Amino acid sequence: MRVLLVCLGNICRSPTAEGILRHKLEQAGLATRVEVDSCGTGGWHIGKAPDRRAMAAAARRGFDLSGLRARQLEVDDFYRFDYLLAMDRDNLLVLEAWCPPDCRAHIGLFLDFAGYENKEVPDPYFGGKQGFEKVLDLVEAGAEGLIDELRRRLEATS
Repeated sequence: MRVLLVCLGNICRSPTAEGILRHKLEQAGLATRVEVDSCGTGGWHIGKAPDRRAMAAAARRGFDLSGLRARQLEVDDFYRFDYLLAMDRDNLLVLEAWCPPDCRAHIGLFLDFAGYENKEVPDPYFGGKQGFEKVLDLVEAGAEGLIDELRRRLEATS
């Protein structure tokens, strides 16, 4: 099973989600069965590490993002991943616009799996420390819900 997490620049929200999801998959005993990656719809930060504020906020909760590097969405991703999950509706629109007609992946919002009414992870880039904490809260809930979904799918195919 392969999951791609998508935001705008791939330096705040989607790498945070990647790091948290990887960590939680390991705790759930699913790390060898689920591949996780992240990317941005824009290419401004290709090759760069996550935002230092995102890394610091994640580290305070025990999540290490230091080894991650930004990359841009590629058409190939629609064939390589089973789930392409956007952090917000704007990036979901980009995914839908780029999606090839023969793509069989699930395209949606990451927070569809969190059970929240508001399905968007807000971009903390231009805000303060609280924005990064809010992203962590939302992403942790989204990761838990997604793991439940992945576990069900993996059990159904075993």
